[in-house]
Amino acid sequence: MSQTLRMRSLLVMGASAVAISGFAVPAFAQQNTTVIEELVVTAQKKEEALQDVPIAVSAFSQDSLEAQKIDGGPNLQLAIPNVTFAKSNFTNSFNFQIRGIGAKAVGASADQGVGVHMNNAPQQSGNLFEAEFYDVERVEVLRGPQGTLYGRNATGGVVNVITAKPTDMFEANLRAEYGNYNSMKLRGMLNVPIFGDKLAVRLSGTSLKRDGFVTNTFNGNKVDDRDLYSTRVQVMFNPTEKLRTNFLWERFHENDSRARTGKQLCTKDNGPATVGGVPTGASRVFLTQGCLSASLYTPAAYGTVNTSGSLTGLLGNIFGFTSGDVNAGDTTSTNLREIETALDPIYQSKSNTYQFTLNYDITDELTFTSMTSYGKGDVWTKQDYNRNVATVPFNNTPFTPGGFFTDPQVGRTNKFTTIDVSSGRSEQFSQEFRLQSAFDGPLNFTVGGIHFTYRTLTDYYVIGNSLTLSSLALNFSNTGNPNCNPATTARCIGIDTSADPTGDGHNYYLNRTPYNLVSDALLGEVYYQVNEDLKFTLGVRQTRDKKAVKNYSTVLLAPGYGLTLNPTNPDQRARFNETTGRVGVDYKARLGFTDDTLLYAFYSKGYKGGGINPGVPANSVGIQQTFDPEFVNAIEVGTKNTLLGGSLLLNATAFSYDYQGYQISKIVNRTSVNENVDAKVHGFELESIWSPVRNLRLNANIGYLKTKIGDGVSSIDTMNRTQSNPAYTVVKVGPNASSVGANCVLSTVGVATILGAGAGATLPFACSGAAAYQGFLAAPAAAGGAGLPAPTAAFLANATGLYTYGAGYSIEGTAANLSGNELPNSPHWTTSVGAQYTFELSNGWSATLRGDYYRQSKQYARVYNTAYDQLKSWDNGNITLKVEKPEWGVAIDAYVKNIGNKTPIVDAYTTDDSSGLFTNVITAEPRLYGIAITKSW
Repeated sequence: MSQTLRMRSLLVMGASAVAISGFAVPAFAQQNTTVIEELVVTAQKKEEALQDVPIAVSAFSQDSLEAQKIDGGPNLQLAIPNVTFAKSNFTNSFNFQIRGIGAKAVGASADQGVGVHMNNAPQQSGNLFEAEFYDVERVEVLRGPQGTLYGRNATGGVVNVITAKPTDMFEANLRAEYGNYNSMKLRGMLNVPIFGDKLAVRLSGTSLKRDGFVTNTFNGNKVDDRDLYSTRVQVMFNPTEKLRTNFLWERFHENDSRARTGKQLCTKDNGPATVGGVPTGASRVFLTQGCLSASLYTPAAYGTVNTSGSLTGLLGNIFGFTSGDVNAGDTTSTNLREIETALDPIYQSKSNTYQFTLNYDITDELTFTSMTSYGKGDVWTKQDYNRNVATVPFNNTPFTPGGFFTDPQVGRTNKFTTIDVSSGRSEQFSQEFRLQSAFDGPLNFTVGGIHFTYRTLTDYYVIGNSLTLSSLALNFSNTGNPNCNPATTARCIGIDTSADPTGDGHNYYLNRTPYNLVSDALLGEVYYQVNEDLKFTLGVRQTRDKKAVKNYSTVLLAPGYGLTLNPTNPDQRARFNETTGRVGVDYKARLGFTDDTLLYAFYSKGYKGGGINPGVPANSVGIQQTFDPEFVNAIEVGTKNTLLGGSLLLNATAFSYDYQGYQISKIVNRTSVNENVDAKVHGFELESIWSPVRNLRLNANIGYLKTKIGDGVSSIDTMNRTQSNPAYTVVKVGPNASSVGANCVLSTVGVATILGAGAGATLPFACSGAAAYQGFLAAPAAAGGAGLPAPTAAFLANATGLYTYGAGYSIEGTAANLSGNELPNSPHWTTSVGAQYTFELSNGWSATLRGDYYRQSKQYARVYNTAYDQLKSWDNGNITLKVEKPEWGVAIDAYVKNIGNKTPIVDAYTTDDSSGLFTNVITAEPRLYGIAITKSW
């Protein structure tokens, strides 16, 4: 390696990755010079010094990760500008966003905006947010569209975890850590050469057990704990100098009470006391949406859902086993780490990953690479759907004697109880072939192809005793027998009597999605080195994605038994065939004031496949069966500089995206509806590392981001369907409709007229037309009906202006104008700074003290950019101390994470109308501290 390369390259033991060109800061290594050492990465599928790579990439070694307490994927955002992370509302999913681009679509067929790779192989499903990093060579984070070399197209970027490989030297280490929350971690590695540099085996593993961060005030239990482990076996077999292979098997297992979602917030909606000047009276229960669109940071946000605005509460009120809001007078704790649930969460996950990599030197200038990867996983979670226990028991009715009811899945209780179960199993396979040149001449290339298959089956249940009670009441109303047999009786709702749901019952909600993906791509890049300083790059990729979903009907409260394919549209398929790539130039400038400077400019086109909306009923109004792909045209310019004799690294990048079809999601009628919006994205990143004196390292990263949704984009905001127009009123949709429990918009004049006529009980039936409910409306009140003759109800619904709308309005509401709004999870500023100093002690001991600080500005959780959507800025501080004696292979670490013990809301999930529009918030970890001892051999 040349002296020039040494003077300006990145250090292997770096701690902080920065800006778009990205590099790492030295951590816990005794420094005898201020020159920053080299870090080699494979961002372009070949080994290169990071400062030579004209790509947006940050990299962390294992020591770097430990120094900054980056235990896993969620902590990466603390060290990289313009990156945010939050776990999703559903099982084994997350939203890792780079420059505002991530995964806001919801559904099995939705791809990640930021791809996750392990040893360069794509992982459609994995454990990035569950598992912790261990025994890794490095973690690379590439920013910007990856439309050429990397496995699956990703419009935001790629996280690539490179495991430490077997070597021809014996080595081992063991690390034991104890911290607060009774946290106990073990990590270990054993590398054994069996036959020189020909055959070696590397074993590694990690385990974590700790108590929960969250208190369930209902039973006093600590939940959101951890009990997991992961092991890895790798075998290196290099029979000749030309042939090099590596086999990997990694296993992950978790069984604990991890909370899949955070605390539930709600500004209670009591419903209007009057409509058009007419008192609502008892009909007020049909005019609430459960929760209001209001800031999550006010005391009122710690209210509870008005259950009358939910599907189960609406049905309870109609059939008489509840009266109004069963959460009346109840509020929740203002502590975001306290919940109140009748059921502690259950979280179970396991996976196995197998990889085989082969490199063969056809000649000294040509290398053939084969990468084979196979993975299989299962995850199953169960938790209380609501984060509070109802205060009002069931009424005393024939179905709830003494106010109690024994539900086959929920059990015996006198309280309104709802549970959700989210599970899935997946299998994936990828095979990539690549041919790479290393000619002495100006022209070189990388060409290859990849075949990727993925299949999964996801189940999402919502189970509630109110749903079963409603099934019994409807059976009585329709057949005269609440326990009728659906096989022999028409209009009979089948009730699953199994304690664990079989999926056949119609007394609960089930969204089942079998999904298959086949993706093939041909790819290549050509590099033309004009001279020692100037190089041109051209990359092209042709991708073909085929997606297929079995369209099972969602049959909640529908007659019959068993889950069946939608008869009118049993199979949903989507195909996409796209060409992407990049073109650009990089130039090593000879400047008098720098030791080394790289300038680069690239245009790239990125693509992410569209998909299929899950659980869409046949002939659904306003819900498309599929959603479109994403495209991004990106321009990026940057510079990487080494100054002051190699003691200062200063990098900068600016970017501009023209984004088409960014996928966003909302929950409508108990299923996710993915939509597409166009946007512009601009920003820059600055990064620096400076070693002004021996043993001292300073680093600072700054990211700026500006996103703007394009003109003419609109979407109905389920939190505010009327857009606050007093001429319209939100009304609940009643039973015997496919959208039961949803909200609709009717004219205020029409609602007032019906209320004035004393027919307010018919309001839940008005949204879908009284004719659809003739049998139900004509039924006597004792059987659960409104007690109003169907002709009267029809007259009131149609002759009073209920269906008269102004321009832009429909029964679903009016769309909010999104033009000019910001993309979700796109804070304007992200800043991180760090400093460390190594004290040289006697007898070969040293002590390194390091501090890191991160701050993120405010952002929005949804595209509507309302006060409800706004998430406040937050910051985080960590401090670490490491005392070590390399001669003995002994190190002692102490750390404090989140020094201020802050609990920021990092993201929020809005549920749908039928759940009362509550909000599940995602929060950061509390203050964590501990000590660890490491012994290396």
